[in-house]
Amino acid sequence: MDVISTASEQGVTERRVDFPGSRGTVPGIVWTPEDAAGPRPVVLLGHGGTQHKRTPNLLALARRLVRHLGYAAVAIDAPYHGERVPPDERGEDPAARRARLGVDEWRRRIFGASEHMVADWRRTLDAVQTLDEVGAWGPVGYWGVSMGTRFGVPLLAAEPRATAAVLGLGGVGPEPEAEAFRAAARGITIPLLFVLQWDDELVERERGVALYTAFGSAEKTMHVNPGPHVGIPPHEREEFERFFERHLGRQPAAAAAGPA
Repeated sequence: MDVISTASEQGVTERRVDFPGSRGTVPGIVWTPEDAAGPRPVVLLGHGGTQHKRTPNLLALARRLVRHLGYAAVAIDAPYHGERVPPDERGEDPAARRARLGVDEWRRRIFGASEHMVADWRRTLDAVQTLDEVGAWGPVGYWGVSMGTRFGVPLLAAEPRATAAVLGLGGVGPEPEAEAFRAAARGITIPLLFVLQWDDELVERERGVALYTAFGSAEKTMHVNPGPHVGIPPHEREEFERFFERHLGRQPAAAAAGPA
């Protein structure tokens, strides 16, 4: 794990880090309380399609978890995203790039990257837990919606260190190739909070409900809100925070000051 840069602002230290991945370097960010000492819970943050490790919603959530709960948070660029965009596609608007590639090619990339992303996340967690201010024995959470759920489901099915997760904006259909994804969902038994947008134009609500139904967790909750795919209301951030506090605890040294 190589630290590229470090900056602190309003009680949060942000480190730009390169992690060893399954196919080379994985660019990431680690957020911790400023002057943090001793172990604490850590939450892995999975970004959505066309986004990256420091996209605004991830940055806002990471800062909330650090300031309000004293957690560590970490995000990495998924394959074909952020600093992992192929050289000949860099500089192109992410949404325009996805439109140019087309649905079939985009899906091929995402589905093909799943195994590597799971390995990248597990290696990232290995590295982060070597930090004195994170530690190897603290609770581990996962947050990821849309593409973050696409990668999060197989990760959570494979990673025993995860103890609670927020997923959503994803689904599963009747196609035979979806059975492996459904089987992975059935293998998840940790507490879950699942968010669904009732008017989602990308994921049919029936597929979202089918994925929620497939999860093997005895404790799972679905939050349904009106609106499109990119339309989770801001108040859900408070729900995410409360969910993680309930299942991962609160670090006593959490900073009380600073904006949300």
